[in-house]
Amino acid sequence: MGEGHARRFDVEQIGLGVLAEAFPLERVQNILKAMGREGKRKRQLPATMMVYYVIALGLFVSVGCREVLRRLLDGATWIWPAEIRVSTESAITQARQRLGAGPIERLYREVVQPLAKKVTQGAWFGHWRVVTLDGVTFDVADSEKNVAAFGRPGVSRGHSAYPQTRVVGFVENGTHVLFGAEMDRCGVGEATIARRILGALRANMLCLADRYFFSYALWQQASATGAALLWRARSQLILPKLRKLADGSYLSKIYPSPRHRRGDADGITVRLIEYRIDGFRETYRLITTILDPAKAPALKLARLYSERWTIETALDEIKTHLRGSEVVLRSKLPELVRQDLYGLLLAHFGIRAVMHDAALAEDIAVDELSFVHTLRVVHRKLPWFVSFPPSTQAIHR
Repeated sequence: MGEGHARRFDVEQIGLGVLAEAFPLERVQNILKAMGREGKRKRQLPATMMVYYVIALGLFVSVGCREVLRRLLDGATWIWPAEIRVSTESAITQARQRLGAGPIERLYREVVQPLAKKVTQGAWFGHWRVVTLDGVTFDVADSEKNVAAFGRPGVSRGHSAYPQTRVVGFVENGTHVLFGAEMDRCGVGEATIARRILGALRANMLCLADRYFFSYALWQQASATGAALLWRARSQLILPKLRKLADGSYLSKIYPSPRHRRGDADGITVRLIEYRIDGFRETYRLITTILDPAKAPALKLARLYSERWTIETALDEIKTHLRGSEVVLRSKLPELVRQDLYGLLLAHFGIRAVMHDAALAEDIAVDELSFVHTLRVVHRKLPWFVSFPPSTQAIHR
């Protein structure tokens, strides 16, 4: 369902306490302590507050850093001690540097996981949780250090306007949560980064992926996790039709090289599904680890694969609605770029947690709700984004 037709709902009725539950203070404090970032003395911008500030930066990417702090503090005097004021940009940058990217990334790793429950509509195919593997690039601020750390994408003439970082992760189709993501230089291929994140797959998942991810090695590594796979195959990949199955699909094999194919060595058995879409000449070829048609008929798998585009919607939410289509990640230092990126992913997760809670309450699919509307409500209710006790003892760490 398009954003223009997505259903509006009253987030206030659901309660923005969901956001506080998503990023509990105790977990933040434990991470800071474990990483030695909790601070040894009182500061105007303490580490605990800076964690939530970085998440707020993800909500207001196009807004100046002092204005984001003002919005975070505005109307929340019972949360933040009275001596905290809107600081200079230099003080904010120094506080962010003290914090570093590590605690923000660790919070992302610990908190951002698939949300779907058994009753979540659109999240399951049989007993499998449907997830999609894909990647995206983000423009980052043009500085010498960022260029050295992330590189610039190649262009036909001269060089691109901004350096870029590449991010690869998994989207849970039913909730749009982007989990297991890692970032790298823009020149590092998506399949290379994917090899580092396949550990996020679980045996109860069914992973969709585009043809550009396929390789024998990546398929072997992904299937070893126990997850079911449904990936599109490149047109030039040789897939012998070994035996036709009752639903019109075929058993086939993939090999690490043509030499192995000729000797029938180290072949992995897969199931091949070929189909066309009305009005298009192209033949789509899917391969899957689900060899029994009774468990997943070819037609149903072909329809399911179309849901791979769910990740495009989720990435658009992050790149266009959160970040802004013309906005680059603001920081000129690579460490703070990493901090920005994981803060952005945490902000997206927080909004998606609210939407999933609302969808369950109304017994509807998450896709029926408007991401943009939810984002606007969260902007309006930012002081409730975090929930600290009235005591200020915890904040001075």
